[in-house]
Amino acid sequence: MAEVQELNDTDFADVVEKADVPVLVDFSATWCQPCKALAPVIDAVAREYDGQLIVRKVDIDQARQTSIRFGIQGVPTCIFFKDGSEVDRFIGNKDLKDVKALVDKVIA
Repeated sequence: MAEVQELNDTDFADVVEKADVPVLVDFSATWCQPCKALAPVIDAVAREYDGQLIVRKVDIDQARQTSIRFGIQGVPTCIFFKDGSEVDRFIGNKDLKDVKALVDKVIA
């Protein structure tokens, strides 16, 4: 599995709203230390749930309209989408076990 791809304001809706499996979007920023700490967890989730979950990142500084649309006020913020709609979110750093528990709930 390749590196988690980044979405922008232009392609966000196409990927998230048309996905046939749940999507996890990691809203982050290059200057954010907790985002950097969470990145390996997000990468691990992407590898482990390949085929069951699409995992993407959004840089809030590069995709301002998308960040505003989803009310991102702090990073990292991770949002789970199912059938194009938000079903869950968490803010801040979490360990792999906690993130996997949330993923398992969303894909069930």
